[in-house]
Amino acid sequence: MQFLIEPMRSSYIEKYPIQSIFSFPITPYIQVCQFERGEFIFKEGSYPDYMFYLIEGKAKLYVTQKNGKVSLLNFLHAPTFMGEIELLNEERYSRGIQTATQVICLAIPIHTCKDKLLKDATFLKYLCIFLSKKQTMFTSRYAENQAFPLINRLAAFILLSADHDLYKEKHTEVCEYLGVSYRHLLHVLAQLCDANIIEKQSRCYKIRDKARLAELAKEV
Repeated sequence: MQFLIEPMRSSYIEKYPIQSIFSFPITPYIQVCQFERGEFIFKEGSYPDYMFYLIEGKAKLYVTQKNGKVSLLNFLHAPTFMGEIELLNEERYSRGIQTATQVICLAIPIHTCKDKLLKDATFLKYLCIFLSKKQTMFTSRYAENQAFPLINRLAAFILLSADHDLYKEKHTEVCEYLGVSYRHLLHVLAQLCDANIIEKQSRCYKIRDKARLAELAKEV
């Protein structure tokens, strides 16, 4: 993680203003930080020092099961908060968040701002709406896994996770995320390759026809 200094700090705060979410002046407390691809924003079991507001890039949300298996839960896209549950519950961060692309975040120091945040009705109202939307999204994704063919769901997932038109996700994680077998996943990837929508490369897939991929994804 790298903290950005002036004038870059001010340029990001001006480009992505969040003052309306708070009733007290938040800008003096905000830091702007940059994570490179593959860095952990939070590791499981850590105490977060910051609540982050993702403004650019994508990140992956993980959880380790009791049997030691690591499961991909979701992709996080801007704009979104990270670390808000730990702010409310004073808990260790129970899930891991790792960047899928280069990421820029606004960072709010928890120890400095916690009392102000927990007494701020404007912020708490926003957070309640944010958390309800997050829960609705998880419920909708479960329903989609039951209702739509894999080719449509995989097309949507490729668009969701691709970085500069390159799809690099681990097959085992994708199988669990989409609720399908490894064999079924490979079969549908081969279908997309045969249709020249994506192209297999050494360690990834290249999106060749984004419009057709988006057309498939629209069905979800």
